[in-house]
Amino acid sequence: MSDTVKKGLDVDAVMNDAVRAGIEFRKYDQQQTDKIVKAAYKAGFNNRIKLAKMAYEETRLGVWKDKVIKNVIATRFVYKDIKDLKTVGIIAEDKENEIVEIAQPIGPIFTITPITNPTSTVLFKILIALKTRNPIIIRPHGAAKKCSIEAARVCYEAALEAGAPENCIQWIKRSTEEQTIEFMRHRKTALILATGSTALVRAAYSSGNPAIGIGPGNVPVFIGKSADVPFAVEQIFISKTFDNGTICASEQALVVRKCHVEEMITELKKRKAYFLSPEEIEKLEPVAFNKASKVMRVEVIGQSATTIAKMAGIDVPPDTTLLIAKLTEVGLHSPLSLEILAPVLAFYEANGIDHAIDLCRKININGGLGHTVSIFSNNEERIEYFASVMNAGRILVNTPASHGALGGTYNALQPSMTLACGSGGKNTTTDNISAKHLLNIQRIARRQEHECINGDHLNDYLDESVDAEAIEIKCSRH
Repeated sequence: MSDTVKKGLDVDAVMNDAVRAGIEFRKYDQQQTDKIVKAAYKAGFNNRIKLAKMAYEETRLGVWKDKVIKNVIATRFVYKDIKDLKTVGIIAEDKENEIVEIAQPIGPIFTITPITNPTSTVLFKILIALKTRNPIIIRPHGAAKKCSIEAARVCYEAALEAGAPENCIQWIKRSTEEQTIEFMRHRKTALILATGSTALVRAAYSSGNPAIGIGPGNVPVFIGKSADVPFAVEQIFISKTFDNGTICASEQALVVRKCHVEEMITELKKRKAYFLSPEEIEKLEPVAFNKASKVMRVEVIGQSATTIAKMAGIDVPPDTTLLIAKLTEVGLHSPLSLEILAPVLAFYEANGIDHAIDLCRKININGGLGHTVSIFSNNEERIEYFASVMNAGRILVNTPASHGALGGTYNALQPSMTLACGSGGKNTTTDNISAKHLLNIQRIARRQEHECINGDHLNDYLDESVDAEAIEIKCSRH
């Protein structure tokens, strides 16, 4: 870190350091770049347990052992995915059409990281930035500064030792809201990678600089007629209890075909899920969700089911794993139907496929457009139909949603801690964000006269009597 950052925050100084690092980084070849990435990966992976414990101790969210797995995905799985990717110089050649593609870094990246995945998101973003030779500036969540900065530090020191340019990784210890916005709007910021609240993502997109902003998810889970119910419940438990539901792709509502309702309830109760009474639902709603601000309350994020129940004055068995609310409506007037990053699930009974699809759509629209949906079914036709009518970047089939959306474990989706949401979530892509999204691709296109726009053809185009069919016939003769 530069002396300026250590002594006090000077936005211009940070950005100037990043630009200088970027200029130096552009001189590195693929071999040098990959050596740095590998060193940072090893440092992050080897500190996975320490960083997970630090994250839990600082934030008091989730489960430290599950945070270890998040760190593994962010380092081991991401590194395996990107290590052979060409990101320097010529990366592709189309000899037939004489087009050559050249990868260039985009420049300084300003990134904001969340309290829910504080170390894993830092590790992930550092690896994809280094792989693409982009300097990165990290602004951690205020309640997760120590662990996030430590994650950045171990990667930075390893990268320097491997020959990386100074200040290729920087972090902001303290910043006001105005300073954060200044970083976003800075003329030398090439890209903003924002993971966090809706307000924060909106600020990134309104900055005037390119941004990839990832907001909330509200994931419906459709239990279809052909579903294996015990298997479905097992997978949902794996996901929704993982780090106490802090991944934005975790299940939020179960939409169950009527034929499976009783079996679902039985299987859920076997795994110590607690079904709330109507009176208990009323008690939990204001504790879990703030209707005025239209977001979940931070106090419940990543807490255990028993802790949340105690906060709401609800008496549950000490081994309770999930709190489940049987609902009929979706929306702000029924707040447990919205995103709550905790072991709380809504439960809907669907009379048929059309009713189930309608419920899933409503849940998806209310806070999760473009993000993720889940289905348990063994009917391929139903799976394809479900996918075709849902507005989601990831349609997960017979898979725990948290792990499945992050990729690389239960499926072949690209491993990522940043899940884009397409036009539904005001993103430009539905991809799992990775190194390929942090490159400028130059294309060398050599002259090939497929169809000239001069000479005889130009005269044809200026003749109103020549229609499309006539010009096609003429061109076919050449």
